[in-house]
Amino acid sequence: MPQQEDIQRALEATEIHHFPEKYLSTSEKTRLHYFVLTEPAYLEIYPEEGPETRIREGWITWEKPRLITPGYLLQADGFSDEAREALRMLAGEHPDMASIFYKMNYAQKIDEVRTMPQAIGETAARLEEEQSEADNFLTAIVSGLEELWDVSLMKFIQEYVMESAQENQVPEMESRGYLSRDEEGPPQVTRTLEGLPIAARDEIEKFFEKVEAGEAPPSELKKELDRWGVYKQYEDRFLKLFK
Repeated sequence: MPQQEDIQRALEATEIHHFPEKYLSTSEKTRLHYFVLTEPAYLEIYPEEGPETRIREGWITWEKPRLITPGYLLQADGFSDEAREALRMLAGEHPDMASIFYKMNYAQKIDEVRTMPQAIGETAARLEEEQSEADNFLTAIVSGLEELWDVSLMKFIQEYVMESAQENQVPEMESRGYLSRDEEGPPQVTRTLEGLPIAARDEIEKFFEKVEAGEAPPSELKKELDRWGVYKQYEDRFLKLFK
């Protein structure tokens, strides 16, 4: 397992040669094409064999971002007792604090790993030109260390998600009335008179429509209602789905 010092070294060695020209979508899935460039490890021993660049190519898909609260996270699985207690404290102090949840599916196409007889900088420039000519606006080109290339990819992902949230998701959700901001503190969700976040109400309505159309199972809708703690509000309507 890599040591913390190795991971830090990989983070510092990461360079983003090309950042996507579009942010994560607020209304649909986003599919991004990535290239991670590294120098083969054997060039450290046989530098005369270079220059060479190894290219790893793949795709990352994000589901549509969702607005959630600390209370919603409390109903999620996978947290330790300590983490759940921290969330409970946060939910008590800041029940309206808004967070944006991104569900990511990551896949590397092993058959797309290849080597080019060029230095990393030249390879990055060539790939960037190819992607530009193909009008691929959702492309990332990153370089890092051979043995920890995925650390560099994760660093890019973090930067991309954070910038997308700040520049795209938060302003758009604010314009829809889903959250509000002031000069101090984090964004706050806006709620209905019944206390349900407006964004959650709209998502629940869409979920009911999907279940009624046979596009989603009722069990998933029930889980969503439970996560928001509003099953009782929707119980009669939910049970009618089975009549």
